[in-house]
Amino acid sequence: MNFWKSHLKTDPTQWLLQAEDPSLRFYVARDLLELPVAELEPYQEAIQHSPAVEHILSRQQPAGCWGRPEDCYERSKYKGTVWSFILLAELGADPADERIRRAGEFLLTWSQDPLSGGFAHLGGKNGGNPEGVVPCLTGNMTWSLLRLGFAGDARVRRSLDWISSVQRFDDRNGDPPKGGIYDRWKNCWGRHTCGMGAIKALKALAAVPTTERTQADETCIAAGVEFFLQHRVYLRSHNLNRVANVSWTIFSFPHMYDTDALEILDVLLSLDCRDARLQPAVDLILSKQGSDGTWLMDHSWNGRMLVRIEKAGEPSRWVTYRAMKALKAWYSSAPLVLAPVAGLDLT
Repeated sequence: MNFWKSHLKTDPTQWLLQAEDPSLRFYVARDLLELPVAELEPYQEAIQHSPAVEHILSRQQPAGCWGRPEDCYERSKYKGTVWSFILLAELGADPADERIRRAGEFLLTWSQDPLSGGFAHLGGKNGGNPEGVVPCLTGNMTWSLLRLGFAGDARVRRSLDWISSVQRFDDRNGDPPKGGIYDRWKNCWGRHTCGMGAIKALKALAAVPTTERTQADETCIAAGVEFFLQHRVYLRSHNLNRVANVSWTIFSFPHMYDTDALEILDVLLSLDCRDARLQPAVDLILSKQGSDGTWLMDHSWNGRMLVRIEKAGEPSRWVTYRAMKALKAWYSSAPLVLAPVAGLDLT
């Protein structure tokens, strides 16, 4: 059952179980130990009473936001409504908590464009500004709403429809898209789609149960998966000896608008992708494990969020759990692998 652990330098599971973070203990028990649902309930119930979740929720305004309503995105990185909501979703907060409901309603009212269904970084009481809709934010908000109890909300379905109809996966293989949103956000689209927006879109679609996905969802997923496979997750598709974005080799938790190879690989594996082209990303993860079995927190948002997670440059239980979860999924049903990509250029 645990044969996948033979690929580790040493097994850090016991170290993970010593975590004081209830969210992390729950994920380890569920994803690595695979405890029965009944045995997971105490772990899950403890999350809402964790210092991190309690502190975030204690800072919420009566309207459901954090800080001033109009500062929910840009002026409040990473303490405002958008970022606090993402963090609560990552920590596995309880969707039944009324404060979670208020936060979701606030974002659906202030940030979602009522016409397109996408989420905007500029908004107000009448909804998100259509000219401010961006793909990474739409993906993040949709995924967070799905995680925090809004899966049956028609407004969330509209945001999924925005993703499946608007999201691009261009790879410098044709003319750039034109018109509307594609003209406003060149950094998101252009001849090569921004990988951060692309993975947040896939992350949201991956959170939809297979029985509830539309044909458009499935088509978008297939295009997105192939996009990242062509890049071997984190390499340049037209030169596989070079890294597409050096920051993607820097592992961290949580992710906001950014990403890393570990998050991308996790999303692809959650979509049951077991293509041999994932092997370079698996090799990267294995190469970053320390001799003590842990992975480092390469980068941290500490000091900018409402709570502190783990220190940069030190062994990280969150990154270690995420790495082990991905490796477990890969080696539990991995295909024949390609030869490693040697001599990577990190510039």
